[in-house]
Amino acid sequence: MQSKRILLIIGGGIAAYKALLLIRLLAKRGHKVRAVLTPAASQFVTALSVGSLTGDKVYQDLFSLTDEAEMGHIELSRDADLVVVAPATSDLIAKMAHGLANDLASTLLLATDKRVLLAPAMNVRMWHHPATQRNLAQLKSDGVAFVGPEKGDMACGEYGLGRLAEPESILARIEKLFAGDTSIPLPGRRDGALSGRHVLVTSGPTREPIDPVRYIANRSSGKQGHAIAAAAAAAGATVTLVSGPVALADPPGVSVRHVETAREMAAAVEQALPADVFIAAAAVADWRAASEQPEKIKKDASAAGALTLVENPDILAGVSRHASKRPALVVGFAAETNDVIAHAQAKLARKGCDLIVANDVSAAGGAMGGDSNTVHLVSAGGVVDWPTMSKDKVAAKLVAAITSLLARAERSA
Repeated sequence: MQSKRILLIIGGGIAAYKALLLIRLLAKRGHKVRAVLTPAASQFVTALSVGSLTGDKVYQDLFSLTDEAEMGHIELSRDADLVVVAPATSDLIAKMAHGLANDLASTLLLATDKRVLLAPAMNVRMWHHPATQRNLAQLKSDGVAFVGPEKGDMACGEYGLGRLAEPESILARIEKLFAGDTSIPLPGRRDGALSGRHVLVTSGPTREPIDPVRYIANRSSGKQGHAIAAAAAAAGATVTLVSGPVALADPPGVSVRHVETAREMAAAVEQALPADVFIAAAAVADWRAASEQPEKIKKDASAAGALTLVENPDILAGVSRHASKRPALVVGFAAETNDVIAHAQAKLARKGCDLIVANDVSAAGGAMGGDSNTVHLVSAGGVVDWPTMSKDKVAAKLVAAITSLLARAERSA
């Protein structure tokens, strides 16, 4: 891999010692590291040890006349291919989320025009605190990348999520970015074919409660919807993802709203409108229990056939026929087990959308939960068949098709 320049900001915490191992690994891979040490970090590692490994000056003081004369902090923030913060403390994360700049590290992070990768490390209760989670959501929406944290024993004696990712994991994430992972936009910038557009995506299943321990759901993993949201963000769009319960990380650079039920998803979609594009990739449950039982339904003869179902709101049809906020392009999904094209064409007419992405989710197709997909684009103009490919490639190709459709519509308007 070609040598890259990395600005490493070392935050305060016992995990700061791992930054020394990270510097060694980066140096072995041929990368040039320049380091910034926060005042708290200097309580755990010294500028001498950091500088010995980087072979360069270590920066610590925002108001150093010498440092500013040699390289101003604005130049320092931009004279790198990537900015890495390891460990990223709760304090640094909070400063970034709120745009504070009262020391060298936070000033550099606010002034940089490069991609930023954070490796958080903190006490488990600090990690799960609502304030920290709000700050993390904001930074993800801003396009900041993350690696870790990991779960394990902590120096404070507690156990849980909050350990700094191992240096090898941080290195792998860094090199993935350098290898061409463009899903993370530059901070504060939305460049690309969908720049200036708002794309609203739904993803994953919904869960419709029956009683405190049971619910109606389906096998959707959310992989395709999440990939679409990431691809739209990479194309420069402002993306809102409304996600049902999935075991997936939130896509970088995307504003995510987590929901459980179809009614919650419908409300979140309505709240997120207006949008230029709506992509309904979620597998929304068609039916829900007429009433959720407050106690577990016991398995006995009286319970057999006692479940009464009512229809859930039709999110796709509702957006397609929205009186005042219909997006310029509405895309639905049709997961079918037989007669895929015929069912998709019927759904296109019934829902009133512009495009249906149809796929076979039978046992032979294996799309639900898998990493690949075979889809057909169904529109009023006909059917386009795509070969089997990864869900990431399907997402990128779909975003490219949507971009072309929007441009064509604008030319004919």
